[in-house]
Formats: sequence, C-alpha cells, structure tokens
Amino acid sequence: MQYKDIPAENLLKIKTLGQLRAAGYEPQTVKQELRRNLIRKLQSKEEVFPGIWGYEETVVPDLQRAILSMHHINLLGLRGQAKTRIARLMVNLLDEYIPVVQGSELNDDPLQPLSRYAKDQVHEHGDDTPIGWMHRSDRYTEKLATPDVSVADLIGDADPIKAATLKLPYSDERVIHFGLIPRSHRGIFVINELPDLQARIQVSLFNILQEGDIQIRGFKVRLPLDIQFVFTANPEDYTNRGSIVTPLKDRIDSQIITHYPKSIEIGKKITQQEAHIKEEQEQLVTTNDIISDLIEQVAFEARESEYVDAKSGVSARLTISAFESLLSAAERRALLNGESKTYVRLSDFLNTIPAVTGKVELVYEGEQEGAGHVAQVLMGKAIRTQFLHYFPDPDKAKKSKEGNPYKKVTDWFGDGNTVDILNDATASEYKKALQAIPGLSELVEKFRSDAKGEEKLFMMEFALHGLAEHSQLSKNRLSTGLQFKDLLSGMFTMPSFGEEEDEDDF
Repeated sequence: MQYKDIPAENLLKIKTLGQLRAAGYEPQTVKQELRRNLIRKLQSKEEVFPGIWGYEETVVPDLQRAILSMHHINLLGLRGQAKTRIARLMVNLLDEYIPVVQGSELNDDPLQPLSRYAKDQVHEHGDDTPIGWMHRSDRYTEKLATPDVSVADLIGDADPIKAATLKLPYSDERVIHFGLIPRSHRGIFVINELPDLQARIQVSLFNILQEGDIQIRGFKVRLPLDIQFVFTANPEDYTNRGSIVTPLKDRIDSQIITHYPKSIEIGKKITQQEAHIKEEQEQLVTTNDIISDLIEQVAFEARESEYVDAKSGVSARLTISAFESLLSAAERRALLNGESKTYVRLSDFLNTIPAVTGKVELVYEGEQEGAGHVAQVLMGKAIRTQFLHYFPDPDKAKKSKEGNPYKKVTDWFGDGNTVDILNDATASEYKKALQAIPGLSELVEKFRSDAKGEEKLFMMEFALHGLAEHSQLSKNRLSTGLQFKDLLSGMFTMPSFGEEEDEDDF
C-alpha cells in the first residue's frame, strides 16, 4: 500500500521516524499538496468550495488556476464578498494529517527538519525520533492587519527571557522567539486587509515571498519556509488607510477580483445560508419568496444609489442582518399579541431600517438627507421594482384599453377614505383594515389567484405599497405604523414615506 492510501487511523499509529520511512512517506510542499488534492477533487467532480455562491464561473475558476499554478494569492474586493470564507475553505484541500517532529514549534517535517531543535532531535535519536501528527485545521493561521502589527509579531525577535532561562548568549539562534509566519510553516497563512499593514511591515514580507527565508535582528538564520500565502484587500482607492506597496504586489502571483451577487436568486441563497435564524422563529413566523426578494432588492438598489458610496460597497451582511431583523419584527408582534403563528407583513420589512442604516456608507448628499431617510428611499425603490413582477404597471394601466385594474381602489381613497396599517396590529385588525378597501381583494384574485389566506392579505398590503411607490396613493409615516390616503390630499400633509418623487427633490 502506498503512503497516500494509508487510512488516517493507521497513520496516527506511526510514532517514530523509522516507522514513517517504512510507510513510504516523502516530503511535499504545501503548494504541491494543495495542487494534488485539488486535481483529485476536480477529477472526481467534487465541490471544491462549498457554500460559495455566485462565483462558479468567475472567482472559483480563477482560484483553482492559481492553486494549480502554486501561486500566492490576493483576493481583491469590496467588503462582504466572502474573501475570508474562501481562504478558510482552502484548508479542505490539505491532507488530513501530516507528520511533524514531536515538540517542534515550527511544525518541522521529520525528513526535512528546519529548526535547530528538530535537527538536534533527528541527529540525536535517528530513526527513533518521536513523531507527532498535525491535523489540517491546525495548519491555518489568520492575522488581521492593523497599524500596530510589528515585525516581531509576524517574523520574530530575540527573547531576553528565553536567553536568561536557557543561559544562552544573544548570539545563539535558540534565543529567537519566532513570530506567526515561521510558526505557520507547512500551512496556509492569511493576512486580512493587507493595505492596512504599515509599509515598513509589508517590506518585511519581501524575502519570505520570493526567497522563502527570514531575517531576525542580526542572526544569520536561513529558514526556507514552506507557506501558502493568501491575502485579502479592498481596492486601494476605497480607503485612505493605506495601500499595498508595489514590490509586494509584484511578488503576489495571482490577484483575484471578487464581486457581489449578480442576481436576486444568488443573493437569497447567500442570505438563507448565513442568516442565524432561531428555531422558535422558524416555528412562529411564516415567510415567502416575495419578502426575501425585497430584502435582496434593497442591496441592489443601494449599490446603484447616488447617495451610497460605490467605492465602499454594500456588504452581503446588509441582507443577512435585514432578514434576521425581519423575522424578529414579526416575532415581536406575535409575542405582543399572544399569537402562536404569524405571517410576515410589509410593515415588518419596513421595520428593518436599523439593519440597513449601519451597512451603507453615504456620500455627502446622502449624509445631508440622513441615513434613516436614505434607507426608507431604498426600501421604497425595492418595493417599486418588485411590484412590477407581480402586478401591472400602474402608469400603463391608466391607458389600457382593458380598463384600469386599480381604479376601484384609488377611487375609494379619492373619496377621502384612509386606512392605517399599524406595526403591532393583531391578525384580525390587520385583516379588517385591508378588507375594508373596496377592489383590493379582487385585484389580488385577478393577478395573484394562487395567493390564499394570509398570503393573500400580504399581497393586498403589497399592492397598497406598490401603488404608493408608483404615485397612485400617498403613504405617510405614523408613530405606530403607516397611513394610506389619496395622493392629492397627501400633498397637503406630511411628506410621503419613501415615495418616489417625479423630480427627485433630494
């Protein structure tokens, strides 16, 4: 049996260097290991990066080519684009266990010892050198680049306490305390937000990336480290905090550009996968695809908005937080009303504003309007866009030869009637308010005949919001909910909530 075919439980029984040699073990670099396991997965049609959606035709192929080329990698993209998650998933391409010299702080390969300690052990014990086994999960090291990171943190420094304890002169290399990078030997080392690393610290990485050695103080130490480097960074013009120095960028073999989801469906997959939904919420609250589409649409609207800083980006965390907040809003309402089951409402969606305001960076014009108001406008635009997927365009319906399907509803409001949809209304109050509007139920039955029960009530409320966003009705914010009224009467009261203005006043 070849070494690569030995089961993990049998490998763990190997305790000495002699047994390891007899098993047929041969040293291999971490990049060769990643390449070999990737080839095996590709040949067997296994999923290489599970849980990464929307990158199947773009980022993932680029990443696979970089691994096959045995390149150091820089993942370049705006916040919330799964850069760190991708780096962490690379661990799955490592062998489950690798042998190390027992007690070595640099994860020394028993057949290619690197540190003074490991060399002494092999020289002293020969084939009886004790062997340990290192799991792939322990071969991943991640460091967030912050301005206070030092060369000693990453590379190492002379340790006076160690020198005093071992009674060694400072000229002895055994007084060196190794940093994170040497301790990541034979593993994957990730530096997140690389531009935040001070330029002088970035310079210390030059030799490690190119020649594979390190320099500590005045020691003549050459350590041919075996490390797969992965960096993550935002585009350099996104922030004033720093940039990647040109010689370092030149030494990073592959720069892979990430991106945001290109469709609502992909965004929904990511949100459903990442959102932390409590079991009791799943049992209490019933959702639908429309509300999920609306949440994703907010992110798409924000990325196109002139009030949001495009260089900063709109993280996928926006939709994740918004979906969690949506379910919590429905849960709170049900708890207040003593209900054992509830169905999501558009009012729950509009109450997720706190999850949106903290996730978008505004330009000057947006700051002038305020984060809350911009969030309302983004939600209004999301409703306006999604409304047309389920109902006819109200502007075109006015001119339709078949008659305006919204006329009965708008005429009722035109007669001076209003309706209040309160945030914490009970199921019966919510139903009574919506059914009091003539023509609204018939409108939903005509265009969404498949909607029954609570889903039908949701569509009725959705129709009201859609008409308001298309300037057929006025929608005004109350302290406890929303009030719908005729558009003309609304012009003489407070400004409409998230309404799309023809002249785009602000």
